[in-house]
Amino acid sequence: MEVFPSLAHLALLAGVSLGNNESAGKKSSHTNHGYKQTKAVITECAWAASRTKNTYFSQRYKRLATRRDKKRVLVALGHEILKIVYHVLKDKCDYKELWEHYVDDRRKLMQIKYHKEALKNLGVDLPNTQSA
Repeated sequence: MEVFPSLAHLALLAGVSLGNNESAGKKSSHTNHGYKQTKAVITECAWAASRTKNTYFSQRYKRLATRRDKKRVLVALGHEILKIVYHVLKDKCDYKELWEHYVDDRRKLMQIKYHKEALKNLGVDLPNTQSA
């Protein structure tokens, strides 16, 4: 993987680097062109991963597709798949699937942390207890 110095470089060449550019109040989220064949394969993988049942990618797709355009969600999923492929090849390790309950548990912990901070900012003293 010495050919690609970083994940961002690989994503740029593959054409799935996420864009979030703004100029003069106009927002543009175009992706770069990249290699057409690589981008097509990654997009197909994202489609296939989004249609699997009870996996991290299917849950991620459903969650993002509720508020974003479905094609943009596929670019985001493709970027995540490319991240996984890059790290598996670079670190020479096995891929471990993140199940949907991992995301739900993580979201629950983030909400607890957020609400604790909000209560603290309002001046409410909370007892020092460990949360789940």
